Amino acid sequence: MTTLPAARRRARNRPAWEEPPSLIGLLGKGTVLTLVVLAVVFPLWSVLVTSLSSRQTINEAGGMVVIPRGFDPGAYVTIFSGGQVARAVWVSLIVAVGGTLFSMVLTVLAAYGLSRPGSLFHRPLLFLFLLTFLIYPGLVTKYLVVTSLFHLKDNLLALIVPSAINVFNLIVVRAFFMNVPTELVDSARIDGAGEWRILTQIMMPLSKAVIAVVGLFYAVGYWNIYFDAVLYIDDNNLQPIQRVLQSYILAGQAPQVGVAGSFSVMPPTIAVKMAVVIIVVIPAMVVYPFVQKHFTKGVISGAIKG
Repeated sequence: MTTLPAARRRARNRPAWEEPPSLIGLLGKGTVLTLVVLAVVFPLWSVLVTSLSSRQTINEAGGMVVIPRGFDPGAYVTIFSGGQVARAVWVSLIVAVGGTLFSMVLTVLAAYGLSRPGSLFHRPLLFLFLLTFLIYPGLVTKYLVVTSLFHLKDNLLALIVPSAINVFNLIVVRAFFMNVPTELVDSARIDGAGEWRILTQIMMPLSKAVIAVVGLFYAVGYWNIYFDAVLYIDDNNLQPIQRVLQSYILAGQAPQVGVAGSFSVMPPTIAVKMAVVIIVVIPAMVVYPFVQKHFTKGVISGAIKG
């Protein structure tokens, strides 16, 4: 009886999905991935090129520009020279940074407390948090609580407080904390460490991945906040950039931008609109690559036990 080599035995027992792809398979994957990348990159490229094009180039292209001809940053200079767009960018930055810090503090503290089985009111509080998955109070109730009970109409806190804790993020962080070995916590407690020291010096350093990912979720959520601004913000000076973008792109309103002293001719409206789109998209595109390496460990590992 002949014995097959080990490599051939492993190849024979290997599942079909682990087989090395054929040449046709590689070409098919490459074609599909190329089309997907083009579908994502081409619109962004066209928006970027249009925002950096002159009036003459846009008129010759009949609207959106695909092939760049020259470089004209007039739209960006005009936007950041003042006006509603520049003001809205600052408002969104304040909401995104302040809201993310506020939400992370609340989420980490709540997740740590709910991850300790013997903590006070552990089970009732966990039940209340999970109950929000099933029962939504309704838009009218939420609006009345924010405007009549807390009097946050035309206040930037109205964009932060109602979204302070996302229960999904809370459950993910709690699950990650529960994966920390109990022996590690017990040994720290025997050495005299209190709950605050255990949280800041043991739990949080071991949970950098999930904290980074959840922080990104909150930051992107606050940066993209739109509907809450429609409900609670009527003052034009407090409108976030997404609300302004909606007015410019969908409602067709003319951009209220500043006047740049170095430009005697205002840039075309469509270039300003596309510049606003780029300004809205860039922060998320810049932050994502730095957090991407934590996604697998931060979300999947944290969600398994939850």
